[in-house]
Amino acid sequence: MLSATGSLRRLMRLVEPRMDWDAFFAVHRDLRREGPGLAEDVAWVGGLIGISPQGQVCDAGCGPGGDLAALRQLVPEGRIDGFEMAPHFVDAARKRFAGDPSVRIFAESMEGLTGPYDLIWSAGAVYFLGVARALNAWRGALSDQGAVAFSHPCLFTDAPSKAALAFWEAEPGGIETELTTRDEIAAVGWRVLAARPLSDAAWAAYYEPIEARCDALEAAGVSEAVAAAIAAARKEASDWRTVARETGYMLYVVRPV
Repeated sequence: MLSATGSLRRLMRLVEPRMDWDAFFAVHRDLRREGPGLAEDVAWVGGLIGISPQGQVCDAGCGPGGDLAALRQLVPEGRIDGFEMAPHFVDAARKRFAGDPSVRIFAESMEGLTGPYDLIWSAGAVYFLGVARALNAWRGALSDQGAVAFSHPCLFTDAPSKAALAFWEAEPGGIETELTTRDEIAAVGWRVLAARPLSDAAWAAYYEPIEARCDALEAAGVSEAVAAAIAAARKEASDWRTVARETGYMLYVVRPV
């Protein structure tokens, strides 16, 4: 698991394989988010499941901690555990919450969670395990009334354009419609409490800071390697704006049957 989001992982595959990864992280280092999302998404999930202020929460694939503050607001008297494998992001998340003993960041796989958690939140990371594998792995890590909330790539149309399919072409496997994902969830013994697409504002919260970083780097002058990372980042943002009505992330809230 390299990141918290499918968008970042996809971008890393699009970049020239011989590229200096220091240049890549020159674009992404210290950004607050590494994928689409808003605090409002977290609050919606918390209200839906009725989590206690003393609740225990896991952010599976937490990246640099973009959702941890919002999760912290859900459980002001509880605990949050973040799991992330990318060292840059582990360091960033630990630095951000160094003064809060209720937030712990583990440089470990999100597949081996033990819990028990009242909520397992995962922004874009379920894709890398697969829906069935992730839910099977996490079933035993939930409390009796626990739930999983995860955002997942989704086609919003049964007849996507070539551009919409191309947006995800660097990812392994296919991209599903909401109905297909719901069937996959049900097949492993879970039920969907609710689902909704991430908003344009949620995507802007990811791409606009990246584009601002690109502008600042270019103004200061960059190496060829950094220029390649900038070009890849700008392309992804532009591509998403072209296909936003056809594809994006769906946020699912699920519980075991």
